Amino acid sequence: MAKTVQAKIEDLPFTIEALGRAYGEGLRPEQVVAEVFRRLDATGDKGIFIHEAREQALAHAQSLGSPGGRPLWGIPFAVKDNIDVAGMPTTAACPDFAYDAKADAFVVARLKAAGAIVIGKTNLDQFATGLVGVRTPFPVPRNALDETIVPGGSSSGSAVAVASGIVAFALGTDTAGSGRVPAALNGIVGLKPTLGALSASGVVPACRTLDTVSIFALTVDDAWAAFDAVTGFDARDAYSRKFARKMPHVPTKGVTIGVPDAATLRTFGDEAQKAAFRESLSVLEEQGAEIFELDFTPFYAVAAMLYEGAWVAERVAAVGSRLTEKPETLHETTRAILEPGLKLSAVDAFEGMYRLKALRRECEDMLANIDALCVPTIPRFVSMEEIAADPIGPNSMLGTYTNFVNLLDLAGIAVPTGGRSDGRPGSVTFLAKAGEDALCASLAGAVEAGALGATAWPRPARGRLAAGSPAASSSGNEFAIAVCGAHMSGLPLNHELTSRGARFVRAARTSSDYRFYALAGGPPYRPGLVRQEEGGAAIDLEIWSMPKREVGGFMAGIPAPLSIGTVELDDGTSVKGFLCESLGTQGGADITGHGGWRAYMATLQKQEAAVQ
Repeated sequence: MAKTVQAKIEDLPFTIEALGRAYGEGLRPEQVVAEVFRRLDATGDKGIFIHEAREQALAHAQSLGSPGGRPLWGIPFAVKDNIDVAGMPTTAACPDFAYDAKADAFVVARLKAAGAIVIGKTNLDQFATGLVGVRTPFPVPRNALDETIVPGGSSSGSAVAVASGIVAFALGTDTAGSGRVPAALNGIVGLKPTLGALSASGVVPACRTLDTVSIFALTVDDAWAAFDAVTGFDARDAYSRKFARKMPHVPTKGVTIGVPDAATLRTFGDEAQKAAFRESLSVLEEQGAEIFELDFTPFYAVAAMLYEGAWVAERVAAVGSRLTEKPETLHETTRAILEPGLKLSAVDAFEGMYRLKALRRECEDMLANIDALCVPTIPRFVSMEEIAADPIGPNSMLGTYTNFVNLLDLAGIAVPTGGRSDGRPGSVTFLAKAGEDALCASLAGAVEAGALGATAWPRPARGRLAAGSPAASSSGNEFAIAVCGAHMSGLPLNHELTSRGARFVRAARTSSDYRFYALAGGPPYRPGLVRQEEGGAAIDLEIWSMPKREVGGFMAGIPAPLSIGTVELDDGTSVKGFLCESLGTQGGADITGHGGWRAYMATLQKQEAAVQ
């Protein structure tokens, strides 16, 4: 039996969906942690992690308890080593800079609260300065697909860890493309949020005005699940912004997409990249998108500014006095890039900001008539040999389609599009105005293709983000259903879902149009959700996704006065879920004020304990 379980877990894709299903079948988080490190050891790559948290991760896994509605329960993830994790060192790939973090960064704390398990801290281009992934005093991570190609940076270790199937997702950062370039080079998804959507509290800055935490994952669905768990306003972060919560279920049909025209599409002689990009545009057109060619010259002009004037000075400010007092502690290429910033004046900085403002207006005028942009994530690949010969030129070239994004305050996501004609991974990036992260994710879900990173795992059927549902596909092979009582994770009737192969998708809330009742009878004790014309409130629930072949049998077992109907959610979308006939609430108790079944049950338990 032990050998069977071991063989099964070794073949298990580390996606959130696959892990959730395996947990429903009895797999334990501590087994997953052990498998994480077995996979890491099997790579033989000593450059992926700067700090491996083997004992800490195992202890966390053993202490998780039941899922309790936590959407990332038992999901292993890695953290770029310029982001704080309590009890682990933060180095930013500079040993002399290292300190022991006393508290989790805001985003790490959110992920832990969602049930995810930190595996360790990953390698990076020192102080997040670079797009190649080789500017580190530690061993350089190997590209997961082809070790002759640079791994990409600055979030090199995070991207390689995900592409190798070691973790389900990883945190990076992105200032000039550090959350997108490594994704393209390793065949995975790289979600670059709108600036301020994710808190930077507990993150070592590179360019504070342009930095954002980013997310690497094997699928768009998984990237969004992690993004959804960490998004939130943080008053401690002066750059944190409040955005209305949106779900990625925008249909591709009718979306207008701007792309570089033939004269300004830059692939630097890589014809396979050009052909792969055109194929992705064809896929979008087949799904009803409208493609408009644009002169990308203004965007390239903005991109060139990132390593000029104000923003080089900002990088110098982030490094502090180290550049003048301890230059020997810096990687030689990092030092060469930053030293010119010491000669810049305040006048240079203001002139740079004025020029950016003018170029930004030009770009905004072009974006006014379209919904999104689509560009190749990278113009071409860069070899380890090439970057050794010229540490700076090829790095700058890799930022062709990424350097302008944060300067223009755009949301973005890089997505794999399948193998090119030469076998290397294709990748495109969708970009949209600030706050339109959901639109970018929807479009990415429409074109994602190919194997999962460097693994042999096939990509799951078209994801729920592209299927037009707020949480899970109800049009493919699965049916999304909202549960609000004993069917929730860890509660007495949850087995009726898991035994039918259902998987937990996410926690959610209804719109504020419902009353909630504890129905008479039991055990098992059951709630009743009733829609009201007025006087309602938002109620906690969970959304699960069930194979369609199991839906009939499940619904046949639902007793009166309960039924399956349409439940409106607080984000304006709807999903099928449990409702109750008004007549069935007679003899029950109105528990709307508790806001959900778990809160009500916790109150009952406290009352019972007080009586005893």
